[in-house]
Amino acid sequence: MLLTDYFRYPKDAVWDIAKQSGVSHGVIRLPETADFDLTNPAHWQTVYDDFMNYGIKPVIIEPMPNELHDHIKAGDEKRDECIEKAIKMLPIMDKLDIRGICFNFMAHIGWLRTANNIKERGGAMVTGFNIKDFVPTDATITARELWDNYTYFIKAILPHAEKHGIKLALHPDDPPRDLGGVARIMTSADNIDRAVNQIVKSDYLGITMCQATYHIMGENLSQVIDRFKDKIFFIHFRNTTGTIDNYRETFHDNGEIDMAAIMQLYHQKGIDVPVRVDHVPTMLGEDMHHQGYDAIGRYFAIGYLKGILDSLK
Repeated sequence: MLLTDYFRYPKDAVWDIAKQSGVSHGVIRLPETADFDLTNPAHWQTVYDDFMNYGIKPVIIEPMPNELHDHIKAGDEKRDECIEKAIKMLPIMDKLDIRGICFNFMAHIGWLRTANNIKERGGAMVTGFNIKDFVPTDATITARELWDNYTYFIKAILPHAEKHGIKLALHPDDPPRDLGGVARIMTSADNIDRAVNQIVKSDYLGITMCQATYHIMGENLSQVIDRFKDKIFFIHFRNTTGTIDNYRETFHDNGEIDMAAIMQLYHQKGIDVPVRVDHVPTMLGEDMHHQGYDAIGRYFAIGYLKGILDSLK
C-alpha cells in the first residue's frame, strides 16, 4: 500500500510531522480562497510545485472542493455550472498525475460531530457524535432527491474521469444516518453498491474504504472488504467505538476494530491503494483547532500504521 497523509494548503505543522514520519505522498485539500481558480492550470501548478519542492507527491484530491460539490449535492441552480468546473479539473489532474478524487454525497451537512472534548486515553481529546445532542437545521432534502442528484452528477462526470484516468472514490456518509430533515443515502453497503455498481459501472468509480464509518453502520468489515475488493481505491485508517447514534473516535489501537487484522485482510485480497490515517486525537498542548486533524496525534497514528504495513512485508 502507498502510505500518505492529509495535507491542507498552505503549509502547516502537519507537513513537517508527515515528512518527519516518513511520508512522501499526499492527499491534498485544495485552497478554498477567492484567489484560487479551480479551473486554472497555473494555480494548480503553484500548489503542486510547493508540495513537490517539500518532498510530497500529491496523489489524491480530498474533498471534491466544497464550493462546487455543495451545489452539486443539493442540486440547486448552480449545479450545472459547478459540474462543468469539476470536469475542467480532470485534465489538469491528468497532466499533474494526480489520479484520484475522494468525494462524498452528504448534502447540506458534512461530516458531523456533536462533541470535540471527549477524553480518550491519558486525557487526549477526541470527537464524538450523539444523536441526543444533535440540533436540526432548517435544511431539508429527501433520499429520492439525493439519489437523483447523485445519478445526474455521476453520469455527467464519469466519461471525463475515464478519458483522463481519474478514479472517483465515494466516501460513505458520516454519521451514516438521517439528520433531521436532511436525508442520508450512503449509509449501508447495499446503498454504496447501488451507487458504484448499479447506476453506472466503471473501472474509474469506486469507494473510499473509511473502515470506521462502515463499522458504525453495523456492517461486517471483512464482508465489505471482500464485496468491494475491486472497487476500493483509497483507505481511511481510523478506529472508533460505539453505536450509530452514539459513538466516538479513539486512538488507532484503542477502538473496536482490530486494525492489524483488517490491514492483513486488505493485503490478502491484493488491495494495494493509497492509505492515510484519519481523525487523530488532540494531544497535550494542542487546542483542537482542526478537530480530528490536529498535528501531534499524527506521530502516533502514522507510526502505528507504518508498523502494521512493515509487518505485512
